[in-house]
Amino acid sequence: MDATLDTTLYTPSDTARVTDAEPAPSLRETVYGQLRAAVLDGEFGPRERLAETRLAARFRVSRTPVREALARLLADGLIERGDGGFFVTIPNLAQLRDLYELRVTLELRGIARAIDDPSVRHDPAVLTAELDRWYAMRERPPDPDPRFVVQDERFHAQLSRASGNPALTDALVAVGERIRRVRMYDFLTPDRVGTTITEHIAIMEAVRDGRLADGHRALHVHVGDSMAVVLERARRAMTQMALHADRI
Repeated sequence: MDATLDTTLYTPSDTARVTDAEPAPSLRETVYGQLRAAVLDGEFGPRERLAETRLAARFRVSRTPVREALARLLADGLIERGDGGFFVTIPNLAQLRDLYELRVTLELRGIARAIDDPSVRHDPAVLTAELDRWYAMRERPPDPDPRFVVQDERFHAQLSRASGNPALTDALVAVGERIRRVRMYDFLTPDRVGTTITEHIAIMEAVRDGRLADGHRALHVHVGDSMAVVLERARRAMTQMALHADRI
C-alpha cells in the first residue's frame, strides 16, 4: 500500500503554472494561504480558538497579517466568531444537508449541460490526465487517510472543469471547501477509498467515451441519488468526526 498522498489543492482559477517572472506573494497573502490550508486540512480542533498571538508565533510574523487573514477566512465562511475569538466553522446537520444538496446539484450540472447541448464537449485532455492519476491509484491504493478528501475534491473539480464552465467549477470547489472539515472523516477505511477509486474511474471513462447518460447516472449514485442518502452520509461523516477529531 502506498501511504503517500498528493494533497495539492486544486484551484480552478489556476489555469497556468506560476512562472519565475511572476512576483512572489506578499506576506499577507502567504499567511492567508498557509492559515487557510491549515484550516481546510483539519489542523485545528472544533473548539480550538484561533488566537492571533499564537498564530503570529507559528508563522513568525506580526499580528497584523494574521488579523487580516482571519478577517478573510471569516468572509470565506471557513471560520466564525465565537465566544472569545475565532473558531473553525463546523456546519450543523441542517447546514451540512443543504450544502450536500447544493454539491449534488453542481456536480450533476457539469454532465447535464453536455447532455442538454450537443455542442458542449468535455475536454479530453483534462479527462485523460485525471484518469491517469486514478489509474495509478488503482494500481497502488493509498492508505486510508482523511486527507484523501483532497484527491476526491480534485476529481470532481476536474470533471466539472472539463465540461467548460469555469463558474460552475468555482462554485463546486467553494462548496467542497465548506464541507471538507466533515467529509474528510469519510475516508478512514480501505474499502471506502477503494470504492471511491473504482467509481471515479467508471464515471470519467463513461464521460470520456461519450456515454453521458451512463456517466450522469453513475455520478448521481456516487454523490447521492436521494436526499435520504445525502442526509445519511452527512450524519455518518459528522459521527466519524466526533469520534476521530482528536486523533487526527
